Amino acid sequence: MSEKPGLSIDFLVVGGGIAGLACAIALRRVGHNVVVLERSSDADILKMSHGGIRLPPNVSKILFHWGLEHALRQVSITATAVEIAIYDTGEFVGTHQWEEEVLRETRGEYLFLHHVGLRRVLHDAAIAAGAEVRSGVSVVSINSNGDSPHVTLATGETLMADVIVGADGRSSIVQKAIVGKDVYGSSPYHCLFYNTTVPGALMRADPDLAPFFSQHVESMYLWMGSGRSALGFRVGGKDEFGLHFWVPPRQEGVCDDDRWGGGVDLDEMRRQLGPCEPRLLKMAKLAATPARVRVKMVSPMEDWVDEHGRLVIIGEAAHPLPAGSLQGGAMAVEDAAVLAKLFSHLRTEDQISTFLHAFQDLREDRCASVVQTEQGNLCFQMLPAGPHQEERDNEMRTKTAQGESVFGGGEAAEQWEHLKELFGYDAEDEADDWWVKWGLLRERAKQRSLDMEAEMKTHLSNIHIR
Repeated sequence: MSEKPGLSIDFLVVGGGIAGLACAIALRRVGHNVVVLERSSDADILKMSHGGIRLPPNVSKILFHWGLEHALRQVSITATAVEIAIYDTGEFVGTHQWEEEVLRETRGEYLFLHHVGLRRVLHDAAIAAGAEVRSGVSVVSINSNGDSPHVTLATGETLMADVIVGADGRSSIVQKAIVGKDVYGSSPYHCLFYNTTVPGALMRADPDLAPFFSQHVESMYLWMGSGRSALGFRVGGKDEFGLHFWVPPRQEGVCDDDRWGGGVDLDEMRRQLGPCEPRLLKMAKLAATPARVRVKMVSPMEDWVDEHGRLVIIGEAAHPLPAGSLQGGAMAVEDAAVLAKLFSHLRTEDQISTFLHAFQDLREDRCASVVQTEQGNLCFQMLPAGPHQEERDNEMRTKTAQGESVFGGGEAAEQWEHLKELFGYDAEDEADDWWVKWGLLRERAKQRSLDMEAEMKTHLSNIHIR
């Protein structure tokens, strides 16, 4: 457990997904009171199948530090490599092994697991830490006027807190209260993302698919295509293979609404795959009902904190990444870790606004860089047919023929170097550094000002007595 703050306050966290539950765990670790409000009911959450999710080292090390390593290992697989092929033909173009030395320096691991498995680990940890998690409650309005911000539920119930945290995803009601509009809804539409899984038993029964499931368990598979891409990996904790597809939007006039909870026609997904290698088609025919999400390229938001300094947004509500991004869940957990670290130093109420603005200052450059990287990675793996795509593929073929990693030089190597920086980042260390360099300095300056004011009052009082 981290050091307890001098002042414990009440947090309301709107949204009980990865961001909200991680926030609850982190804030409870430093002694604050937390209530999480989740719109979906427990039954609906259990029914939802969001497919597989990847956790890079920069987030797994935080969760390990929070004491969740054992629970995570029960539902995850540790990955060590990526194998790359061409989307429409299946031609193998190369492999990259994640260097053991690099991963050791990051103090984390690259994990594959099911989204529901991760949520269950976080939910159980939040409850064990003492957070109250209320499901099946819908927030209809936010009010931050004065020192007692509150939310109103669909039932008419009003809940008050010292701070309201918006962890409610891309089209966040807390984001709207701060920014004044739905930033995600008005952003340009890039492509569609489908997330699904394939039962392991069905894959093992097919000689073409069995190698993906029974061999190279530690590998992730990436297919690069013209305007399309796919990703596959073993899902830890379940006998399943996770599949991600990025494809062009459907024909004009069709409503491609977000369907995270599944319920999408499987034939629709198959039609969207376009020309692709036979093994991908086979997996698509065996897949479970997919979730579907629009992929949007969202520009950075200027304001994460409201004018009163009592509302704050984190995770996808503050910095939406392209759907299916490697760092999607990671950024949410990093946000939670930084927010809690700052509030571990809370001593007086006037620090609340300072810490919320410090949170944005600490996180916005990091998150903007990650969003830009994820957008670039998606464009890189979906390059349209042409000179740039041919250069990319031929460079990988050449390196493979020479026995080298596909990320051994050129543009791909630059991307890998940037990935190493992403993996090595330590969110909690960054928050500690801010406190040592700026937080303590501000507190000492404030204390000196108070001491001088007290001395002046004493001096004037003595003069008056005389």
